[in-house]
Amino acid sequence: MRPWIRQISRVYTGIRCPNPVSRHSFSTSPIQNAFKTIGSLEQRISEIPLERFRNFCIVAHVDHGKSTLSDRLLELTGTIEPGGKKQFLDKLDVERERGITVKAQTCSMLYNHKGQDYLLHLVDTPGHVDFRAEVSRSYASCGGALLLVDASQGVQAQTVANFYLAFSQGLQLVPIINKVDLQSAEPEQALEQIKETFELDPSTAVLVSARTGLNVENVLPAVVEQVPAPVGNHLQPLRMLLIDSWYSTFRGVILLVRLFDGTVKAGDQVVSFATGLKYHVGEVGIMYPDQTPQTMLRAGQLGYIFFNPGMKQSREAKVGDTYTTVGSEKAVEPLPGFEEPKTMVFVAAFPTDQSEYGHLEDSIDQIVLNDRSVTVQKEYSEALGSGWRLGFLGTLHCSVFEDRLRQEHGASIIITPPTVPFKVIWIDGKEEIIRNPAKFPDHSNTNFSRVAELQEPFVLVTITLPEEYVGRVIELCEGNRGEQKELSFFTATQVILKYDLPLAHLVDDFFGKLKGVTKGYASLDYEESDWRKSNIVKLQLLVNGKSVDAVSRVVHTSQTERLGRQWVTKFKDHVDRQMFEVIIQAAAGRRIVARETLKPFRKDVLAKLHAADASRRRKLLENQKEGRKKLRAVGNISIDSKAFQAFLAK
Repeated sequence: MRPWIRQISRVYTGIRCPNPVSRHSFSTSPIQNAFKTIGSLEQRISEIPLERFRNFCIVAHVDHGKSTLSDRLLELTGTIEPGGKKQFLDKLDVERERGITVKAQTCSMLYNHKGQDYLLHLVDTPGHVDFRAEVSRSYASCGGALLLVDASQGVQAQTVANFYLAFSQGLQLVPIINKVDLQSAEPEQALEQIKETFELDPSTAVLVSARTGLNVENVLPAVVEQVPAPVGNHLQPLRMLLIDSWYSTFRGVILLVRLFDGTVKAGDQVVSFATGLKYHVGEVGIMYPDQTPQTMLRAGQLGYIFFNPGMKQSREAKVGDTYTTVGSEKAVEPLPGFEEPKTMVFVAAFPTDQSEYGHLEDSIDQIVLNDRSVTVQKEYSEALGSGWRLGFLGTLHCSVFEDRLRQEHGASIIITPPTVPFKVIWIDGKEEIIRNPAKFPDHSNTNFSRVAELQEPFVLVTITLPEEYVGRVIELCEGNRGEQKELSFFTATQVILKYDLPLAHLVDDFFGKLKGVTKGYASLDYEESDWRKSNIVKLQLLVNGKSVDAVSRVVHTSQTERLGRQWVTKFKDHVDRQMFEVIIQAAAGRRIVARETLKPFRKDVLAKLHAADASRRRKLLENQKEGRKKLRAVGNISIDSKAFQAFLAK
């Protein structure tokens, strides 16, 4: 035996057990404790019948306290420790940075009410109109909703929109009045608004302060008593709805599912109705509050599932798809799924360095997996190279997507200003939707003569605001080509304004301007209206007569001169001087609406001349001028991509 082995053996044989009786016993490790906790959790869940399941979500206008109330409910049920991370269900960096909810998140809770355990599935939803698709998917998995109203703000635009969306899907609504601890709170007025606007019984409302925890303990009893239990049968063949998905480096695509019938467990083989592909289930579990493995999921539950081998292609996970066990396809009716949201805002995206194209493409694919409302189409620009045309539900949606690319994937990206689709009606009666301004017909195209009519999309905008700002808001809407549809008072001091507004003006920071003229007291919601004939034209940036395709934009003729002057002035500041003159122009159709000239570098050819030699001076200047003409005729302007990046930067 080697000396170092003998030394180690002497050390270990010299160790004596402090308790000879329990020489072979070991202390319980944290991992064993975790397995015991999971086992006891699963035991409690298995003893709860379907009649004591409750699936509900929290809906409200943005910044009314949904995430804070979620924290209090999770603490109350012991799902998370009190005093921990705030806004626990806001898991994205951009959500915590901006203080808004972007992704709907779910969490399961065990709650004991009158001596009986209940399994509660909570979904925290976004409040901004741009993320309405997240809200509608959440409704599909729930039987009821907490309609949250800020006692100091009252009913606002998105509160109304969320109510009608929930009401149309047959959800049981439980009114909650939040922030009653504020000095500016007017809970009686909020209750009156709920009664008049939604025809809900104020006596069923719960008045709380999610920040301090005041009266929060009365929320869950209201959920148990008012929200109906889900309908399903665990003895029937599996019928499972895909609600959401995200990507894990180690496990592949992870699915968030809602079981309507049957059961699913590790080892089962399931099939997708949408793709026909078959998968072996690797693990099932619930969000409690993070991924907690379970032996089985049954009808009525929300949980996660991933496959082994994992689903590697994100395009295979289609939100709204139905899954069942292999062999039960004919016995199961697929669920209706979700209505695809219509993208309303389009931008072009390019990597700042074309060598990063592959990395950026993978990053976009992974975020789109988690946000199915984004549309992606490849695009090429002579100025900026290869990129994508991305479609979003609104400008905030676009801004959040850009932040996620930068924060979660370290991407460096150029985003063009947002544009909206336009409709072209040709002479032969055919209609075409144009989403890329570079493809919009203008006088330089041979097919412009075949255009019969140009149309732009309008939206119906609903604005709620205090009475004293009505004049300013009407002036703002009229200045953006709006048409008033309705003006009504739903309280003595609160007004609802409805306007038909061009979508192109809405995406041009209309909400920011609205907040400015109302000092932040107005709220806005919008929905599609119709297409209308419009006097629109393509505005282009020309550099020495050549169009810069990435900067093209379709605008109303009333905006061409103002935008054109802004473009040429800003672009001139970012372009380096050349060896010859650079002419920067803004063109609307055949008309030049603005121009700036960048003077060339000039050699001092007169440096060695005597001051009195006038004829020699003229000759040298004429020769220099001729040389400039030849250089301009054969030379190409070279504009660094950084100039475009700086020009497109906000």
